Amino acid sequence: MKELLRSTDPTIMAFASALLEGEDIDCFQMDVNMSILEGGIGIFPRRMMVREEDYDNAVRVMRDNEIPLGK
Repeated sequence: MKELLRSTDPTIMAFASALLEGEDIDCFQMDVNMSILEGGIGIFPRRMMVREEDYDNAVRVMRDNEIPLGK
C-alpha cells in the first residue's frame, strides 16, 4: 500500500473514496480511530492508501478533480 492523500477534512476523504471507487481503485483510510479520539478538532490527519499498482491512476483521478494530496 502507498499513501495517496493526507487530510484532516473528512469531506475530502469521503469524496476521494467515492471517486476512487468509481474508477475501480481500492482504497483504505488509515488513522480514522485517531481522528475520532481527538474529538473531531482536526489535529490528526487521515491517510488514504492505495495499492502500488493503482497509485499512478489514483493520482490522476485526484488531480483531475483538483483534490490536494496534502503531502
